Amino acid sequence: MRKFNNKNQLMKSKYIIGASLLACASTAFAQETYSGYFSEGYEYRFRMNPAFGNESVKPNFVAIPMLGNVNVAMRGNLHVSDVVYPLNGKTVLFTNPGISNRKVMNNLSDNNRLGLDMNMPILATGFKAFGGYNTVVISAHASANAAIPKDLFRLLKEGVSNKTYDISDVRFNASAYAEIALGHSRDINSQWRVGGALKFNLGIADFDARLDQARLQLGEDNWTIQSRASLNAAMNGLKFKMKADKDNPSMQYVDGIDMDNFGGLTGFGMALDLGAVFTLNQDWQFSAAVLDFGFMNWSNNLKATTDADKIFETDRYTFDPDDDKDNPHSFDNEWKTMRDDLEELYKLEDKGKGSRTNMLAATLNFGARYTFPLYRPLTFGLVNTTHINGKYTWTDFRLSANVAPVKMFSATANLAVGTYGAGFGWLLNYHYTGFGLFVGMDHTLGKLSKDGVPLNSNASMNFGMNILF
Repeated sequence: MRKFNNKNQLMKSKYIIGASLLACASTAFAQETYSGYFSEGYEYRFRMNPAFGNESVKPNFVAIPMLGNVNVAMRGNLHVSDVVYPLNGKTVLFTNPGISNRKVMNNLSDNNRLGLDMNMPILATGFKAFGGYNTVVISAHASANAAIPKDLFRLLKEGVSNKTYDISDVRFNASAYAEIALGHSRDINSQWRVGGALKFNLGIADFDARLDQARLQLGEDNWTIQSRASLNAAMNGLKFKMKADKDNPSMQYVDGIDMDNFGGLTGFGMALDLGAVFTLNQDWQFSAAVLDFGFMNWSNNLKATTDADKIFETDRYTFDPDDDKDNPHSFDNEWKTMRDDLEELYKLEDKGKGSRTNMLAATLNFGARYTFPLYRPLTFGLVNTTHINGKYTWTDFRLSANVAPVKMFSATANLAVGTYGAGFGWLLNYHYTGFGLFVGMDHTLGKLSKDGVPLNSNASMNFGMNILF
């Protein structure tokens, strides 16, 4: 067997995969705006620490439905600029032979991650009563995460060569549920303020796909590939599409997912937000919170696995650079044959339907604020955020300067550094005379592609409109 020696032919498969990576890298999601953590006029501070109240002139608010807190953002260490490159006045994928292997590999991490997490209030209100500050929020939550090892990019870039690739631990998960949150905070004494929120989660869908093991020894004379994979899918109305084994028709394996009709809710869970604020003196204040400490139970979970390690070994492929459709060893014809054989690697066996419980991705926030004594409307703050989610865990530190020169207006500017690099954030907030409007970014947009897509995966835009009273 020979290796691919016509890279133009190899591009046919690479462009499809490369385009998929580009689409993932430009995915947008919504999250809380940490640029507003120390801005007391920002209505949604309680989403980052339930002990926070609202000290603005108009402390009570009702969100304009769907527009109270809109946040579009991206987060990850795999950027669009890692998969597309300029070359001779054109934009090409990393697989282009004009882009060196070293340049591509130097831009990638051993574990490349992309994240999507949406938590958008549909209806929200906050008001002073019962000896403290109260919040009621109905929101939609959706999240998706992907982990892609560096060796997968090596394989796509180098093609079939006499090398070993370990693309184990490829992961993708996605989840969607509705959330009802009831919060309350109050002063314990002149120094301590505490708060909490009880959340009820109504599950809509959850998917978890893992390629736990995939080791490829691709030589010029033979191939040996070993893999192990699993899939969990929970959604009412969902079912696996099955396909008979070509060598053993009595055996069937999963060949996709089908939807009869949407069956409504399929999960239930609960979570707690807990927070505290300690005021040391008129200059220093400290805060801490844990968010989304809880679980989800999915009652209609479909499970499929390879059941054991799958091993594929062959020496029968010969790829000919002559791409004539009548040539049995042309790239297209040989790839079709090989594709059928490679199905052996991911033949998932249906393990039936059951119940599955998983912990929610929790978040820890720790903050410290200093009030400038010579001009008290000016404060400085440092907040650390850690999002705990297994292989998708990330953390960052955000240093901010915050100013409220008049009662109706506040602004903040901040620098962030963490798992996904450094960024600059800001927030402008108007909150007076019955109406509140804020706009800002946790990560300011950097250079854009010709299509207007940020080349860095860390970018955000946030705005909201609320009725104040």
